Amino acid sequence: MAKKKSEFEIYLLSLPGKEKEKLESFMASIDTYCILGKKELKAMKNDFQNALLWYASNGVDTDTAIRYLNPADFGGFFARKSLLWFPLDDAAKVYPLSMKSNFMAVFRLSCIFKEDVVPQLLQIALNFTVKRFPHFATTLKKGVFWHYLNASKHRYTIEEENSVPCSPIRLERTGSQTFRVLYWKNRVSVEFFHVLTDGTGGMRFLKSLAAEYLRLKELLEDDEEYEFLNSFPVKEESENAFECYLQKVPPAGFMDRLAVQMNGKLSNGPSRIIHFRMDTKSLLDAAHKHNATVTAFLLALMFMAGRSATDSMNGEHAVQVPVNMRKYHPSRTLSNFSMYFMVREELDSISDIDSLIEDIGRQIREKGTEENMDRMVASAARFVRMARYVPMVIKQPVAKQIYGFLGDKLFSNTLSNLGTVQLPEVYSKYIDSMQFVLGTGITNRAACALVSYNGVTVFSVTKYTADPTFEERMNSLLKAENISFTVEGSAVWK
Repeated sequence: MAKKKSEFEIYLLSLPGKEKEKLESFMASIDTYCILGKKELKAMKNDFQNALLWYASNGVDTDTAIRYLNPADFGGFFARKSLLWFPLDDAAKVYPLSMKSNFMAVFRLSCIFKEDVVPQLLQIALNFTVKRFPHFATTLKKGVFWHYLNASKHRYTIEEENSVPCSPIRLERTGSQTFRVLYWKNRVSVEFFHVLTDGTGGMRFLKSLAAEYLRLKELLEDDEEYEFLNSFPVKEESENAFECYLQKVPPAGFMDRLAVQMNGKLSNGPSRIIHFRMDTKSLLDAAHKHNATVTAFLLALMFMAGRSATDSMNGEHAVQVPVNMRKYHPSRTLSNFSMYFMVREELDSISDIDSLIEDIGRQIREKGTEENMDRMVASAARFVRMARYVPMVIKQPVAKQIYGFLGDKLFSNTLSNLGTVQLPEVYSKYIDSMQFVLGTGITNRAACALVSYNGVTVFSVTKYTADPTFEERMNSLLKAENISFTVEGSAVWK
């Protein structure tokens, strides 16, 4: 019985002789740039076939399709065996020690396009993008004293989104990747296990992926993003910047007072994710009306919303505020290079927004200084040095206990602000907005994140309880400040 021809084979047979020869030669050239195993090579070729079929069905001529899908853009990444391994940075070392089957430090960055995603081109975009981020193209391995990242060159795949955001990534499988690329309608999301990177490094990856996707879909001319993707990775991008920029300052301990927690039954994973999609100018105007930065203004609203979401009568509500250390110590690293400080308010002082903003602004100015952040860096470095030669079998159970039963209890909520995403102006025609979602909480009932692009600021709330008090109060507070916004998000996951 004759084997049934594939859609691509049928397409080839329909072409004139020269066009058919061009495509056959093009497909054969993939072997030159890719030494993956037989199964993965077949899947990679299928990716190119699907992209070629999409181009053909959308009126793109063969020469143009071949030019944009040039496998030379792999840059030799898939033509060489894996040799590299990468030690974890000082901040990342704790994450694999504290992970459990239902808990893992995962965060999500999303790009919202103005049209639905074309999966055939997104897959090719990922194929071309991953080679520029060699320390992302890795799998987590367990050493005697610390975990490390081992290069894992294989076909990294996109997935249609069908589960709860920021779910734990299965690492027990051989060669399993430590990030995932998901798509749903007009949204592309990348979820990272925090061992790889922080929000800054993750956004660099998402920007590159989005730019490459748009180059393929809209047939854009080469620009600085394309040049970046086809440049050589440099060692500074995977360095442990905590060690490189550590100054001789006295360490500041991570220990602090326990914070009041919001109420509501905790779920094992995110029960709901809500996006407050705000007009950036409207948000800035509201903050400036109170003589505040956007961060201080939103923190004040979060304290008021958090006060409404707890039955506690006394104690302190605390919000953890991550700080990008690159603003104090310029670094090209795409690994973690962030620290944090706590903004704390007594429950009985949370009432008037202006008095709150004044005190929050003071705390940000005092606690977020370069000197204080450097002391936190010194503390992280001290912990790593102290535990350096303690075998994993001993320190992993201790880390799980400290992280699970104490770490989260020091703060009530988090506000991570990535600021404004910068991309070439041409992309604003195709990209609507960005989203930043924090995941994984053990004790906290909510985590908040903020990112702006193209005049849209998205304030995202990850909930770990079905109790809607916090987000409903945020909604009413934003309305009271005359901020132009809409609310998007999920139903409650049981």
